[in-house]
Amino acid sequence: MLRDSVRALSEAKIAPFAADVDEEGRFPQEALDALVANDLHAVHVPESYGGAGADALATVIVIEEVARVCGSSSLIPAVNKLGSLPVILSGSEELKKKYLGPLAKGDGMFSYCLSEPDAGSDAGGMKTKAVRDGDFWVLNGVKRWITNAGVSDYYTVMAVTDPEKRTKGISAFVVEKGDEGVSFGAPEKKLGIKGSPTREVYLDNVRIPADRMIGEEGTGFATAMKTLDHTRITIAAQALGIAQGALDYAKSYVRERKQFGKPVGDFQGVQFMLADMAMKLEAARQLTYAAAAKSERGDSDLTFQGAAAKCFASDVAMEVTTDAVQLLGGYGYTRDYPVERMMRDAKITQIYEGTNQVQRVVMARNLP
Repeated sequence: MLRDSVRALSEAKIAPFAADVDEEGRFPQEALDALVANDLHAVHVPESYGGAGADALATVIVIEEVARVCGSSSLIPAVNKLGSLPVILSGSEELKKKYLGPLAKGDGMFSYCLSEPDAGSDAGGMKTKAVRDGDFWVLNGVKRWITNAGVSDYYTVMAVTDPEKRTKGISAFVVEKGDEGVSFGAPEKKLGIKGSPTREVYLDNVRIPADRMIGEEGTGFATAMKTLDHTRITIAAQALGIAQGALDYAKSYVRERKQFGKPVGDFQGVQFMLADMAMKLEAARQLTYAAAAKSERGDSDLTFQGAAAKCFASDVAMEVTTDAVQLLGGYGYTRDYPVERMMRDAKITQIYEGTNQVQRVVMARNLP
């Protein structure tokens, strides 16, 4: 039922704008409005804070179905989870009430600020600092590659509070868009997901109340990593959706397109391509759904499974979308058809929330 309703909504209210959103590089406001109106923009927020209380698998299905028609739009529910999960996992009760309620209502989106210009895969090498000043913390630094920056109202920011302790000297804070000293860089000019703004976040003497720290001082990096164990599965879901959209389109195209007097889909070479695409996609889906169940239960092997799902699903998405372009031939290479957009959108799933090379390091260190 959930899948059917999200698919119907996505096809009616999000798909018609997907090509324009990509072409113009604009935020998919229509998608946000439709998702908020149907309480699908942040389904993971617990019911006790006014949310839908969806479990990890339901959240995956929502993201997957939105991504099937528009990769950029699927980052609304995905990044709302990424940005707010540190608060859910480690925040005080007051912090949860203050920020999860507005998120659940659709009054503000959440972003996640971990990466920096010189701290990408090595997030522990960050330089953004937070210095205690009485009942306040003063933050200074630059965060890079921040999804939905400038649109989101709330930002989970990781900053160094004790430089001597490396990762154990990093703390997490909630920063608001309206806080004095917060500003944003120009939107990045990207290969794909062009409708989801990616910008730098500048923190210039941003003074925030001490109670906006998420969890205890020095626990920010651990919270950030624990968050990624759960949210890498949402990137796997995005990859699944993009790949499914490409497969669905290619499948219908080869049934209609005729060459040598018969549909292209009647040729065995094409059938084998479609069979491989569908087989790999289904394997990725099963791995992702199993990882989502582990996320919900908090299983001990979640770190491995989350990394495996993200890595495998994103590699499959890149392969499936590339093959979809091939199946459409010259038409696949043009912007008149959606598969080239899907191929461009798929690429980022192999890179963000930890490159697939980093995922393999994570898996190797956490072999079950």
